[in-house]
Amino acid sequence: MPLKIMPKKKHLSAGRVPLILFLCQMIGALDVPLDPKLLDDLVQPPTITQQSPKDYIVDPRENIVIQCEAKGKPPPSFSWTRNGTHFDIDKDPLVTMKPGSGTLIINIITEGKAETYEGVYQCTARNERGAAVSNNIVVRPSRSPLWTKERLEPITLRNGQSLVLPCRPPIGLPPAIIFWMDNSFQRLPQSERVSQGLNGDLYFSNVLPEDTREDYICYARFNHTQTIQQKQPISLKVISVDELNDTLAANLSDTEFYGAKPNKERPPTFLTPEGNESLKEELRGNVLSLECIAEGLPTPIIYWIKEDGTLPVNRTFYRNFKKTLQITQVTEADSGNYQCIAKNPLGAVHHTIAVTVKAAPYWIAAPQNLVLSPGENGTLICRANGNPKPRIAWLTNGVPIEIAPEDPSRKIDGDTIIFSNVQERLSAVYQCNASNEYGYLLANAFVNVLAEPPRILTSANMLYQVIANRPAFLDCAFFGSPLPAIEWFKGTRGSALHEDIYVLHDNGTLEIPVAQKDSTGTYTCVARNKLGMAKNEVHLEIKDPTRIIKQPEHAVVQRGSKVSFECKVKHDHTLIPTIVWLKDHGELPNEERFSVDKDHLVVTDVSDDDGGTYTCTANTTLDRVSASAVLRVVAPTPTPAPIYDVPNPPFDLELTNQLDKSVQLTWTPGDDNNSPITKFIIEYEDAMHEAGVWHHQAEVSGTQTTAQLKLSPYVNYSFRVMAENSIGRSVPSEASEQYLTKAAEPDQNPTAVEGLGTEPDNLVITWKPLNGFESNGPGLQYKVSWRQKDGDDEWTSVVVANVSKYIVSGTPTFVPYLIKVQALNDVGFAPEPAVVMGHSGEDLPMVAPGNVRVNVVNSTLAEVHWDPVPLKSVRGHLQGYRIYYWKVQSSSKRNRRHIEKKILTFQGSKTHGMLPGLQPYSHYFLNVRVVNGKGEGPASSDRGFHTPEGVPSAPSSLKIVNPTLDSLTLEWDPPSHPNGVLTEYTLKYQPINSTHELGPLVDLKIPANKTRWTLKNLNFSTRYKFYFYAQTSVGSGSQITEEAITTVDEGKEEWRKELVNGSRSFFGLKGLMPGTAYKVRVGAEGDSGFVSSEDVFETGPAMASRQVDIATQGWFIGLMCAVALLILILLIVCFVRRNKGGKYPVKEKEDAHADPEIQPMKEDDGTFGEYRSFESDAEDHKPLKKGSRTPSDRTVKKEDSDDSLVDYGEGVNGQFNEDGSFIGQYSGKKEKEPAEGNESSEAPSPVNAMNSFV
Repeated sequence: MPLKIMPKKKHLSAGRVPLILFLCQMIGALDVPLDPKLLDDLVQPPTITQQSPKDYIVDPRENIVIQCEAKGKPPPSFSWTRNGTHFDIDKDPLVTMKPGSGTLIINIITEGKAETYEGVYQCTARNERGAAVSNNIVVRPSRSPLWTKERLEPITLRNGQSLVLPCRPPIGLPPAIIFWMDNSFQRLPQSERVSQGLNGDLYFSNVLPEDTREDYICYARFNHTQTIQQKQPISLKVISVDELNDTLAANLSDTEFYGAKPNKERPPTFLTPEGNESLKEELRGNVLSLECIAEGLPTPIIYWIKEDGTLPVNRTFYRNFKKTLQITQVTEADSGNYQCIAKNPLGAVHHTIAVTVKAAPYWIAAPQNLVLSPGENGTLICRANGNPKPRIAWLTNGVPIEIAPEDPSRKIDGDTIIFSNVQERLSAVYQCNASNEYGYLLANAFVNVLAEPPRILTSANMLYQVIANRPAFLDCAFFGSPLPAIEWFKGTRGSALHEDIYVLHDNGTLEIPVAQKDSTGTYTCVARNKLGMAKNEVHLEIKDPTRIIKQPEHAVVQRGSKVSFECKVKHDHTLIPTIVWLKDHGELPNEERFSVDKDHLVVTDVSDDDGGTYTCTANTTLDRVSASAVLRVVAPTPTPAPIYDVPNPPFDLELTNQLDKSVQLTWTPGDDNNSPITKFIIEYEDAMHEAGVWHHQAEVSGTQTTAQLKLSPYVNYSFRVMAENSIGRSVPSEASEQYLTKAAEPDQNPTAVEGLGTEPDNLVITWKPLNGFESNGPGLQYKVSWRQKDGDDEWTSVVVANVSKYIVSGTPTFVPYLIKVQALNDVGFAPEPAVVMGHSGEDLPMVAPGNVRVNVVNSTLAEVHWDPVPLKSVRGHLQGYRIYYWKVQSSSKRNRRHIEKKILTFQGSKTHGMLPGLQPYSHYFLNVRVVNGKGEGPASSDRGFHTPEGVPSAPSSLKIVNPTLDSLTLEWDPPSHPNGVLTEYTLKYQPINSTHELGPLVDLKIPANKTRWTLKNLNFSTRYKFYFYAQTSVGSGSQITEEAITTVDEGKEEWRKELVNGSRSFFGLKGLMPGTAYKVRVGAEGDSGFVSSEDVFETGPAMASRQVDIATQGWFIGLMCAVALLILILLIVCFVRRNKGGKYPVKEKEDAHADPEIQPMKEDDGTFGEYRSFESDAEDHKPLKKGSRTPSDRTVKKEDSDDSLVDYGEGVNGQFNEDGSFIGQYSGKKEKEPAEGNESSEAPSPVNAMNSFV
């Protein structure tokens, strides 16, 4: 017996559900969600969940991704075959497998060709329970070949002859989409006379002089690669018979030119297909397309019939002016003979197409996953149909079942596998392959043999609360293998519950049809199979129903008085009810007059609007009850005092002087109720167009009882009158008799007329239609007229029903049209309408911007110029230009991540723009595209440019290691962004005394290839501060600082002593210097004498060096003395020269060290450098000229950066970072330079002056 799992489900009798629904079914199967902890120890064979299509056409410009996803327990491993043999992806560096998946990623962007990986791939997902296989995935790269070179001779025909212009596009993958256009990229108009065939050829049933043109061009669009190929233009000239005779007499014999037959009308003949009969074969489920194109004069009309049958109503469509018959979702029943008939006044011709519908295999019953327990029986069924009948082949774990290991429990009977007495070790995945000459189907279905003791999934000790006399449902969701038997018990010693009182559902739920008070108690669910037993207890409580024991009563009260409704509720003491009052099934008015107090609703100062139905609703968590009462408000009892009220309504309405467009209304006023009537309000109802809706007609003085009313045509009028005084307005009078006015032509036209194309070859004309009142008569229609604005064509008109839209098809792309919409009815036309202008639909631009030039302004900014595209090629509203630009990564980086392209859009017709936020010393590519309302046009050719060097970032790190008495070693990492070629490092350092005063500053230049440097001849036990930065030929980068201390000279330090209590085991030392090494000695004195021990520790990060100190070597001391003497002489020379030269202008200093990155940019109307071609790698890394150094304050004066940010495209608001911003590029301050003793900051430091000599 198949193993079953019982899902959690309340209030329903759920049938048995196979366990496979819980584990996982094949692709598209439902997974039953259960406790995740339940999955930890349940095994499951693999199931393919996602895979690429059988026929997989890939873009050769992108990486190939072949999908294969599967699930199973344990998770499956994946392998692939290619063209039937094992595909070892480890041997191909371009192929990787997605982690935790079988999906292959073939990297062909950086290297390799898609054609290399063309072939048939199949994925296998395998675990210890079996192996599932994917479909055969045929991978082919898309192709868009060029048209073959050919010379097309001009064609000359006489008026009325037929013609076929061949297209014969190159064979691509997938096949190209064919369309004909002229040199201006406008689609050639087509009609019943001129149309494009399914093969792409252009057919003329007969030619006319207006067909003469030199630019019949066939285009082939390959959507997969987004390319369009163009055939050479074909020239056609149509001449009259007289012109033809002149030409023949001068050049040709009478027999050389189409037989020189006279021009006359002729009956139809077929251009395609040829002959009287043809054959057509189509596959089930596809679209059947049958085509007949005929020539003749006059132009023939095509009709279609099916012999011995009718065309399917909802699946038949006519295309291409009825020359093409299409039947969607074709079936075998659509086979038969179809006949197309071409007729004109001179005769008719017939062609019969014998259609045969074949069928690739399709499922009747695909095999389903099967879960069995040991010793059970089961079947796998694989049934498919097709034409011809498909062949069924079985595989197990991807191996044909004929050569798979034998399984005594398995028997194959055609499309069925029968399992008997299965064992747990025989779990496997079976594949059914149904194939014929038109295709195949492959389905995986596993057989999973499980032995599982019962488990109960319902939470333990659940509490169910039910209202008395209602059904109760107690859940017991379970599963097990074999299927457990379920029993229910009540109480601790009760016997099993039987179905005479209870209902036991197959999903384990116990139903008590009518729960009573004595049903309260504890119920136990027990699940048993041969592997064990499980049980669970739930608790049931029966609650008293909620009742309304005092219902609200109907009330009739006077206006202005008070009313109270009572609603008393009795409920179970363990449930808390909520009382809600409603008026007319909605919320109570939000007014202070309405108050709710415990069991009562009180309404004070009752008005007429308070009348209605009031409902009291009592809600608990288990039930809901309600009761209602009606309140009626009446006028108060009359008193002798005068009553001031609104007038009584007028009465006795009468219509007189009934004319076509006017009528006289007379009425009798009602009582004014002690307040004079000030005016009468007249309203009308149009029973024909808006029955039940009253509109304002007129107002007259309170002294009048008649009114002359103006009327509209074709309206069925009724009138009513209301009187108004200082108190208010009366209720309306009774309606007058109806009066139908005569119909007339419309006196206005529809408004909001617009023309806007939604497709490249249509024009959608819309308008706001007239309402029924404005129609003025029956039969409201609209005359829609249009013509091209810039042409000489006459207006084309069509009369449409009462709609708000009309679509003109077959229009040229994006052409201005003049449009007008005129209303008409059965009587006549409205006045001449206004003419508005619209446009036919847009199409994607055809031409890329040309002459793209790049001018590199500085290391982070470039200016791009391009030539505008011809407006005709935009084929829509020009919205602007879009620049795509990207930084060229190194080959190693390209392998790791996809190149990120950035986009800037420039509105309107701008032909230049700025690219901000570039990275210095980098190579970029860009292209430009034109944008219209339909989208982007083709990209221009990629243009490359190189940004110059900039100043580097700070070194990535700086560490001080190996401190000794007189030396420190510095280690560092180069800048993360060198922004050029590093020329050297600059190290400045100075001592810091105990009062934190800075000593003299020393400046060192270090070669750029160093990452370690040792400073010697330093003072012992001294703190030094270091300033370190890198330099390129442009200037210095940001600095990084660090501090460190040399170690203490033991020979010069005296021991310090502290006495410690003998009972202590620790002591804290205070007043130590950071970063200093100390020696500590602990001694103890007792009867046995004095005993001590020593140790060395450090307070800083570095351990004092115990190596041989080079500073103590004689040769080194002599060398250092010589260097010190040389430095002293240089300092004296520099100091003398500085005092001699005096001060020099700051302006000259800034000019001498001006930063080329912040030089003023030329205005928009200035000249720009031409595009520079790619340079070699060596040239790319040449340093810029020396002397270009960034000012130390890193600021940009206003006059030095006056170009407008508008040039940077949309969204630029003045600041950019590396991904499009200026932050850190043009401003931002470096860390303040270190102080150099007590020298003035205005004069250069002598130490800096000697940098070039060190």
